[in-house]
Amino acid sequence: MALRINDEAPNFTADTTQGPITFHDWIGSGWALLFSHPKDFTPVCTTELGYLAGLKDQFEKRNCKVLGISVDGVGNHEAWSKDIEQSQGHAVNYPLIGDPELKVVKLYDMLPADCGGNSEGRTPADNATARSVFLIGPDKRIKATLTYPMSTGRNFDEILRLLDSCQLTAAEKVATPANWNNGDDVIIVPAVSDEEAKKKYPEGWQAPLPYIRIVPQPKS
Repeated sequence: MALRINDEAPNFTADTTQGPITFHDWIGSGWALLFSHPKDFTPVCTTELGYLAGLKDQFEKRNCKVLGISVDGVGNHEAWSKDIEQSQGHAVNYPLIGDPELKVVKLYDMLPADCGGNSEGRTPADNATARSVFLIGPDKRIKATLTYPMSTGRNFDEILRLLDSCQLTAAEKVATPANWNNGDDVIIVPAVSDEEAKKKYPEGWQAPLPYIRIVPQPKS
């Protein structure tokens, strides 16, 4: 069954490069980014894991843990991590799930249930749909998903921007407009009446259209 925004993120227990985890317990009371890869030792994914390692502190500042997954075993991940550090300049500093029996990628609907039960002999093309990002909130529900083709590296700066938006809109009754960045103006959501909005924003708002009410980003 396809996973949608606001669905509970399926829980699982798995081995990682930093030891075994139970996903919901590992998330704890914060946010989590789960991102998947079709195979170890693939070029685009190598660049992604290295770049994200350089951004890990930015996710930590936002109380968001980072967790990678590839369908190969943990032993392969450890060897791959050496290549990543050598070529990308950053050591992998977050756990990578080993999923050689394809249990987690099937649980998250990244591969069909009937695709077999072992990663052995499978090529990256066989696992091409395992290129997803799941942003998960403290309530263990999926807040956003992204899926990329194998040929396109993911933009983790955009994923940070997405995290900023999801965290802001979880705390405030606002939405973020196109190309918004943290600190930019935001939109009061339609569910908030003008009367309620006046209490929160006594200085008023810009209204290019009756249903677009623009205000400065609320300060947390």
